[in-house]
Amino acid sequence: MDDVVARFLAGDRRALARIITRVESESAEGRDYLRAIFPHSGKSHIIGITGGAGSGKSTLTGALAGEYRRRGKTVGIVAVDPSSPFTHGAILGDRIRMQEHALDPGVYVRSMASRGALGGLAPTIDAVVSVMDAFGFDYVIIETVGAGQDEVEIAGTALTTVLVNNPGTGDDIQALKAGIIEIADVLVVNKADHPGADILVSQLRALLALAPKGSRRPEIVKTTAVKGEGLDVLADAIAANRTFLEESGGAAVQRQAHARHQVLSIARSILVEKIRHATPEDELANLVERVAARQVDPQTAAEELVTMYQPSYRVRRGERVS
Repeated sequence: MDDVVARFLAGDRRALARIITRVESESAEGRDYLRAIFPHSGKSHIIGITGGAGSGKSTLTGALAGEYRRRGKTVGIVAVDPSSPFTHGAILGDRIRMQEHALDPGVYVRSMASRGALGGLAPTIDAVVSVMDAFGFDYVIIETVGAGQDEVEIAGTALTTVLVNNPGTGDDIQALKAGIIEIADVLVVNKADHPGADILVSQLRALLALAPKGSRRPEIVKTTAVKGEGLDVLADAIAANRTFLEESGGAAVQRQAHARHQVLSIARSILVEKIRHATPEDELANLVERVAARQVDPQTAAEELVTMYQPSYRVRRGERVS
């Protein structure tokens, strides 16, 4: 293991690929690797690219990576693709769509399957991003699945969140409700050469005007990613957001919130797995049967399940009492 970690810290991409694979599989070896390299993370600018399907996220991600390369920066890309709800398999097509960076030693593209996770990300996204961060990339770009309005989880991972919109869908503002616009640090109107782009920009400005006074409003940037237009302005807007966060203290607050989210999320997963493995299959099946037959509600069944694992746990008026 020490040899792989040493090669990783020296910039060996094969060691990077091996560690990401082990970490993504959630193996014991992967946890050991992450434990060893995590202290070297915390320097990359983590950027989230989110938005509805068809907004051009993959093209924009590849074009933005190209802009950073022209500026002499290195880029790691994590592209999350949707998984089959039955097999949890994925085509991982985003990697195919970014073939222009395949031979560039300054860009590393990794596709991940969402594996049924909600919020547009993958279950081990934070760990994989930490690996890329520790490897020394100047920027790590995360492209979410593109499921739409519920993709707010990216704000818990990225320092700067870019929300991509495109005109002419007939549902422009509808796609911006339910919280997703609230996580945006930069708003992109992609495919800006299409009719309706200026109208969408006006609609976004009107929407932002409703924000509370004193709050920082996201910058609106027009791009045509397929033609490479507007990427310099976008890169500058992303840099300006990081500068603002660092100078205002917001970056430190975000890092604390991200760390808390990660710790609690992992702890929750560990506890669920421990309870699952400690519960005899016949007892779990009995609980499930009772819920399906409407003999007991899911909340009470879950409390019983936890009590089987930890007898000292009991619930009184919705509170844990030991």
